[in-house]
Amino acid sequence: MKYTCYGHSCFAVEIKGKKILFDPFITHNELAAKVAIDTITADYIFVSHGHDDHVADLVTLARRTNATVVSNFEITVWAGKQGIEKVHPMNTGGKWQFEFGTVKCVTAHHSSGLPDGSYGGNPMGFIFTTEEGNFYYSGDTALTLDMQLIPRYATLDFAILPIGDNFTMDIADAAIAAEFIKCKKIIGVHYDTFGFIKIDKAEARQKFDAAGLELLLPEIGSTIDV
Repeated sequence: MKYTCYGHSCFAVEIKGKKILFDPFITHNELAAKVAIDTITADYIFVSHGHDDHVADLVTLARRTNATVVSNFEITVWAGKQGIEKVHPMNTGGKWQFEFGTVKCVTAHHSSGLPDGSYGGNPMGFIFTTEEGNFYYSGDTALTLDMQLIPRYATLDFAILPIGDNFTMDIADAAIAAEFIKCKKIIGVHYDTFGFIKIDKAEARQKFDAAGLELLLPEIGSTIDV
C-alpha cells in the first residue's frame, strides 16, 4: 500500500485504485509549503475530528475533487452546510463496507470543535480492513485502554499514531499504544508543526528501536510503501 505524507496529520493512501485522504491541513501548515494542494486528488476524505488543524482544507478539497467526506454526524452536517453534497456520516463503534474495504470507527480520547465554534461531535479513530492490508489511524488521542480492543477487529500491517505530546500522546505513550494494538510498524504524525509539539526525531526513533518497534517519519510530500 502507498502512503503519502502531507504534513501534520494529513496523509493519503490508495486502496483498490481509490485515493483516500485524511485530515486535510496543508495551506496553513508552513512545513507543507512545498505541497501543491491543487494537485491532490481524492475519492474519499476521512476526518477524525473538527479542529482547524484537521479540517482547514476540507471544504476546498472536497469541492474540487468531489470526494465523499466521511466523519462523525456533526462534521458531515457542518460540511453539508458548506455546500458539500457527498457525505457519509458515521460514529464511534459503527462500521461500513466501502468499495475499497471495511472501516470501523473507534474511540479517540480528545476534544472536537469546528472552525465556526459549533460542536464537532466525538473524535474518532478508524480501522481499515482491506484486501491490500489493514491499518489503524488513531486520530488525535491520549493513550487509552480501549486500544486493547483493536486487535479483536483486525490484524494490523501498520498504524498511524500522534507522537507530539502536549495535545496528544507522546512517543512513550505511542510505544505503549503499539503494544496494545499489537502492531510493530508505526507512522508518526502530529509533531513539529507548532512549537508545542516539537520533537527530537532521533531520540524518538531510538525509543521505538529499544522497544522492538519501527517508527516511520516520512518527509512531507514523500510517498512510501507500507
